[in-house]
Amino acid sequence: MFVDSVELMISSGKGGAGAISFWTEKFVTNGGPDGGDGGRGGSVFFKVDNNTDTLSSLRGRRHIKAENGRPGEGRKCYGRKGKDTIITVPPGTTVVDMERDEVLLDLVTEGETVLFLEGGKGGLGNMHFKSSSNQRPTYAQPGLPGITKQVRLEMKLIADVGLVGYPNVGKSTLISTLSNAKPQIANYEFTTLTPKLGVVHVGDFDSFMMADIPGIIEGASDGRGLGLEFLKHIERTKTLLLMIDAANYREMKYQYETLLVELQRYSKTLATRKHAVAITKIDSLSVDEVNALTEGFLKDIDLEANQALGQYKAKEEYISYGFEKEFGSKLPTKKPLFVLPLSSVAHINTEALRYALGDFIKSVKEENEV
Repeated sequence: MFVDSVELMISSGKGGAGAISFWTEKFVTNGGPDGGDGGRGGSVFFKVDNNTDTLSSLRGRRHIKAENGRPGEGRKCYGRKGKDTIITVPPGTTVVDMERDEVLLDLVTEGETVLFLEGGKGGLGNMHFKSSSNQRPTYAQPGLPGITKQVRLEMKLIADVGLVGYPNVGKSTLISTLSNAKPQIANYEFTTLTPKLGVVHVGDFDSFMMADIPGIIEGASDGRGLGLEFLKHIERTKTLLLMIDAANYREMKYQYETLLVELQRYSKTLATRKHAVAITKIDSLSVDEVNALTEGFLKDIDLEANQALGQYKAKEEYISYGFEKEFGSKLPTKKPLFVLPLSSVAHINTEALRYALGDFIKSVKEENEV
């Protein structure tokens, strides 16, 4: 089961109490205090594991608590430290304080182990309180309490490219064609109920991660459809591929602008991501119809083709367009890097898209490093 959000109460362990004890031994009349210290309570850690891809292991667990420290004992014996608790989560998990709605941890690095809640300190035994004026102390410290927090864990997929489009636009078919992902594919809307990840190989040594999320409809940012629940999964993507359905009853310009508006309404940061456009399902159209449709779309969104991506074209008769790297910030006039008509079923321009996205991602990474 795909679980990407859970609510938990997490507590570190309480420190053990210090002991009140006095040395008693034959022929020793004034042994003095010998109460040992209590053990520290167990701490809570988060560990990032790449082999975990959902939060399903935490589903149904209301309270996760580390072990309390053991109390001290006589003969200056210290109490045992409480066992730590390690919570394993997938990369891309954020820990949110539910009381203050504040992000406490952002866990993205594989193998990373982060201390979340430290256990309570153990109390001092009465041997620490002896003095010349108090040679028989009858006091020891109680252990300090642990820390309890009510948190929400949210998993956000980490990918290089996020596929964004209306339901049944061909996102699942595309990711199954380009990558090793095997999503459910059917000819009805909302076939994809959970996000899917796939690794797309570019040549023998390069690859990138592609994420397919359930379709976005008008009002998704207000909670309509499945889009709102899963829009968070493309927040971490470096680039976006907006997929426009050439066979849909909605105009292509309307689809394009609606997607940009919903992204902006959901997240101002997400709306600034650089993007490209794929026009899907062109296998039912003739070459002239595809070219005319693409030219019309370019005019509708006030864009001009400045450079051709001819080296990527899988079919010479199909036109692919590229644009200068000038990205506006206002919607819906933000320019895509390229517009590419394709058919995943007929494998038209799918290889062109593979290499175009590979170069697109490299250019974005280089810009971020500067």
